Amino acid sequence: MRTKSLKKNKINVVTLGCSKNVYDSEVLMGQLKANDKEVVHEEEGNIVVINTCGFIANAKEESVNTILEYVEKKEAGTVDKVFVTGCLSERYKPDLEKEIPNVDNYFGTSDLPNLLKALGADYKHELIGERLTTTPKNYAYLKIAEGCDRPCSFCAIPLMRGKHKSKSIEDLVEETHKLAAKGVKELVLIAQDLTYYGLDLYKKRNLAELLKELVKVDGIEWIRLHYAFPAGFPMDVLEVMNQEPKICNYLDIPLQHIADSVLKSMRRGTTKEKTTKLLQEFRAAVPGITIRTTLIVGYPGETEEDFLTLKNWVQEMRFERLGCFTYSHEENTHAYTLEDNVPEEVKEQRAAEIMEIQSQISWELNQEKVGNTYRCIIDRKEGQYFIGRTEFDSPDVDNEVLVDASKHYVKVGEYVNLKVTEAADFDLYAEPITL
Repeated sequence: MRTKSLKKNKINVVTLGCSKNVYDSEVLMGQLKANDKEVVHEEEGNIVVINTCGFIANAKEESVNTILEYVEKKEAGTVDKVFVTGCLSERYKPDLEKEIPNVDNYFGTSDLPNLLKALGADYKHELIGERLTTTPKNYAYLKIAEGCDRPCSFCAIPLMRGKHKSKSIEDLVEETHKLAAKGVKELVLIAQDLTYYGLDLYKKRNLAELLKELVKVDGIEWIRLHYAFPAGFPMDVLEVMNQEPKICNYLDIPLQHIADSVLKSMRRGTTKEKTTKLLQEFRAAVPGITIRTTLIVGYPGETEEDFLTLKNWVQEMRFERLGCFTYSHEENTHAYTLEDNVPEEVKEQRAAEIMEIQSQISWELNQEKVGNTYRCIIDRKEGQYFIGRTEFDSPDVDNEVLVDASKHYVKVGEYVNLKVTEAADFDLYAEPITL
């Protein structure tokens, strides 16, 4: 039998899934630090907290495999305790407790005080924005709301995150000041649906007002918007984007599909005609805007004709940034009552076709950038390159700008002017210049 040492516990927080989970892990770590706990992110520790994702099949599988990996370490004696939190735990807690009983405790998405208690810490209500950020020092996520009120047929997020709940403008401004004081220069605004912001607190869509307050924070130079919803989009946001240089000409708006029959079954509250008109209005209101979207192929009942409609529309709209996912049949969603009748290999083929089209569009758009100079933020050095982004690119998901470190030096975490010398499908190659 192993004798436990008397050394101080070290808590390792492991984050899976999306940027919203990254944010939640950072809040947890901030609370633990305020309780004088030693906490690390995805490093060695004798106590492990796994923040899981339960969104689609692949993410659930990764979460389960990670839990099993740490349970094995616990059984081998290299880890003392394993706790599980996040979306998978919220959604499948009884099943997980039955199938993987050697976890010390499972917690849901709104169980932070109880999780802290299990870790020997108190939940400190007075903490606003005291996060331990895990992203590169120059950018941070700012979660402005939790949950979602949308009825999308395929989505399990409301099951795991509950109803939409906005944070107050005052708290978000305070949090932003604290991030800026730590050297954060770029805010990535996230929520399940940014466009719903403020409806619960202020009885109106209030994203534009929030942006007007956030741009006043000294030190913040870029603010970008993630996860907007097409139905009921607040157009005053575009006016603020045009007026305020700090707000990147960038919008992430997951559209999911465009064939009317699929949109109706998805319960998206819009049509092909309305969506196309909205995108045209975006581009007219903010010349040079980068629009990022994500699409789902293989939704129940998606015909070859529906897919052809989607393919043609992607070619026609020429999105600057686009990702494509295969449909995942999720229990307790409205779409789960439908037959998952598009074969997996057809789903994969359709996704590949969409991304092939997008790859060509991206290559063509990138060629137009050769010879131009852009203000870029340098995120990191990797191998022989410094890697940065333009204001038209979000971390982790979009194009990157590569600077040859054997020829040039640029400072990580700083803005520099880079002249594009060469362009590939999804990357730009550039060299620093002095303006």
